[in-house]
Amino acid sequence: MMTIYPKLITDALATVRYPGNGKNLVEAEMLEDDLRIDGMKVSFSIIFDKPTDPFRKSVMKAAEAAIHAYVGKDVEVTVNAKSRTELPPEPDKLLPGVKNIIAVSSGKGGVGKSTVTANLAVGLAKLGYRVGLLDTDIFGPSIPKMFQVEDERPYAENINGRDLIVPIEKYGVKLLSIGFFVSPEQATLWRGGMASNALKQLIGEAVWGDLDYFILDTPPGTSDIHLTLLQTLGITGAVIVSTPQQVALADARKGINMYLNDKVNVPILGLVENMAWFTPAEHPDEKYYIFGKDGCANLAEELNVPLLAQIPLVQSICDAGDSGVPAVLDPASPTGVAFMSLAAKVVTQVDKRNLAAPKTKRVETTK
Repeated sequence: MMTIYPKLITDALATVRYPGNGKNLVEAEMLEDDLRIDGMKVSFSIIFDKPTDPFRKSVMKAAEAAIHAYVGKDVEVTVNAKSRTELPPEPDKLLPGVKNIIAVSSGKGGVGKSTVTANLAVGLAKLGYRVGLLDTDIFGPSIPKMFQVEDERPYAENINGRDLIVPIEKYGVKLLSIGFFVSPEQATLWRGGMASNALKQLIGEAVWGDLDYFILDTPPGTSDIHLTLLQTLGITGAVIVSTPQQVALADARKGINMYLNDKVNVPILGLVENMAWFTPAEHPDEKYYIFGKDGCANLAEELNVPLLAQIPLVQSICDAGDSGVPAVLDPASPTGVAFMSLAAKVVTQVDKRNLAAPKTKRVETTK
């Protein structure tokens, strides 16, 4: 069996001319970047200016004939047609209505990053801001559980010729997560490319609308997902979450280094020390530093970045996360007060950052 290479396909399609301008499909940049080759099966898309293009059918037939003539008669060809109005916008124009994009990150798992993210988003909404929250943890999504919307299924709405996902709304926050589209009982066994493509869809093929803050709940560590985010969005700043213990802080340093890398240049808005101390419900004035004391506070001082909050470890936070009612919704509780203070400080730091520095650029890919 012959081996089919991408260049064989593009060379064949370069013999097909578009009657509207006399250029071949390659010169006219009419080939979408979705060429797929599976043995003797080939599929690709041709881009037309509009769905009603009068040469649409004839060009598609000519493309199929060119593959059979120049590559092989036995090749099974699938030709798709797209119009430019159906294509996603350029990366820099993905979220034109979003003012600030904040990545909430942690060096390691288990430090309560998603809990902090959920409460930060709801806290910002309570302050009167328009907020969107994207759960970018493709392999371990937890935001649907934390907002008690696990059974929700977003629907698509046709806007300007494109089918776009409408986010779920809860507590004044627009939500999207891969968890809405996969079974919670099954593991998501995807390669890095599949996960990145799914994430890009949740960003660029959704109706986020006008937002003051677009919060990204990122996976722990540094991974393909982080690189995809940095290459897709200009992130305003990052909030780093850690516990006070040295193991967590060592990993937090790696996350901070990723954002401050010369090729990335995403400002650190500040650190959040989660599980700063344990307070028993029956003794609210007592503090037990079971993970160490002031580890994050000391790191913030060392790096000359703000310590945005120290969140105590209390049973109510766990209960709130499991029940889908973020702790910040209880203004009388110590954790509710702490999370509202965090939201207010994030607003202050974002304002300072925007006054002092230009808008963050996406990380450009180089070949």
